[in-house]
Formats: sequence, C-alpha cells, structure tokens
Amino acid sequence: MPAKRIIPCLDVKEGKTVKGVNFENLKYAGDPIELAKKYSDSGADELVFLDITATNEKRKTVIELVEKVGKNIFIPFTVGGGISDIEDIKAILKAGADKISINSSACKNPDLISNCANYFGSQCVVVAIDAKRVDGDFYVHINAGKVNTGIKLCDWVKEVEKRGAGEILLTSMDADGTQKGFDIEMISLVNKIVNIPLIASGGAGADPNHFIDLFDKTDVDAALAASIFHYDTLSIPKLKSCLYESGINTRRLVK
Repeated sequence: MPAKRIIPCLDVKEGKTVKGVNFENLKYAGDPIELAKKYSDSGADELVFLDITATNEKRKTVIELVEKVGKNIFIPFTVGGGISDIEDIKAILKAGADKISINSSACKNPDLISNCANYFGSQCVVVAIDAKRVDGDFYVHINAGKVNTGIKLCDWVKEVEKRGAGEILLTSMDADGTQKGFDIEMISLVNKIVNIPLIASGGAGADPNHFIDLFDKTDVDAALAASIFHYDTLSIPKLKSCLYESGINTRRLVK
C-alpha cells in the first residue's frame, strides 16, 4: 500500500480557526498560526488552509495570514478561499503556499481549472468539492455549502479530472463535523471514477479505526480532519502509530 497522508485543515473565518457540524454552527477552534506550527511539528504530512467566508463575502483570501502561517511550517501547504483568477493564485503562492484549492469559482467557471493547470502545472491545482445527498444522489454544493449547484458529483469529478486538476479534496457535507466516520459510500463512488489523487474529508472522529477503515475500504491518497486535531481528542502521533500497527504507512514517520 502506498504511503498515505494525514492532513489537518484550518477553516478560517475573520482570522480565527473555526469548526462546525454539517457546515453550520461554527465555533472557535484556535489560533491558525499556533495550530499550523503544532501540526507541522507533530508529524502532519500536509496542511490545508481554507478562508471559508471569502467567497460569500466576495473578497480575496487574507494574504497576510497565509504568509504568517507559511513562515511557521515546513510541510506542503494548500490554500483556498475567494480564488477567482490567475492573479489571485500568484499572490497566494508568493505568500508561501505550495498548492491552491478552488471550489465555488471552479464550478462557476470550469475554465479556471484548465487555465490554472496550464499556467502553474496540475500538481499545483486542488479542486475542493463539497457534496451532499439529495433525493438519493450526490450533488455538488458551493458558497460554503449554501448553494446546491444541481450538478451531480459523478459528472463534476469527471470534468475536474479532464480539465487538469492534480488532486480532488472531497468533503461529505452529511458527515462533516459528526465524528462518526468517513462517508465510505461517497468516497468509494468517486474513487472508482477518477485516477487523480483523492483526499477524503468529513466525519473523522477520535477513533483511529475511522482512518484505518477509510484506507482499508477505499483507495484514497489522504485523509483530512479538523475537530479531532484542534481539540486534541486524537493527536497526529497517536493516529500515525495506530495506522502503522495496522500496516498503513504515512509520508512522515513519527517517532
């Protein structure tokens, strides 16, 4: 089994890390700079930073905060939120990010995926997808999950890969923040459709078996989580130790 990645996520609003359940009822979860440093030092394989209200507030990602986070970590760093053109991406990469994540803007303008991939290379482009069950099928949602696009998840992931995305960050809105385990059904469905790396997000709890189950039952490349790491209900070193004991290797070994 190829080495997997464990990725903490910083959902940032007004300069603070927040977390909710099913994209609602956001609560303070810590200082993003302090959390980023902690994760970098404790063995995280990568870090994702999402300015979750940038799109709805029609503004750009907070570059100053990205710079501060970037200076305190030594792992690959993905940034998303409010990105709508090449100039936005240049500014974020200059601030210290290694990759960018686009979501709502990609749905509204799929050419943005192709343009970004052609300009910066596919390895730099992560397309984040928030999906939810509606009438027995999975549909893509945008604007922090508030708008159902009417686009079926299966159709969108095919389009995303075709247009040159290097990676997909898939979040199950149904599982988000519940800490009851990853949405294996949704993840497996996408896994069978695309050939690019897939990051699974939504539902991770303090039980390491949630991650073991994910990696055993699907072929995802990485697992992303937030609450359990922010509130120290499960540490990255403990998780990686449990994964190792189960025969699952990760990119960065933790002694």
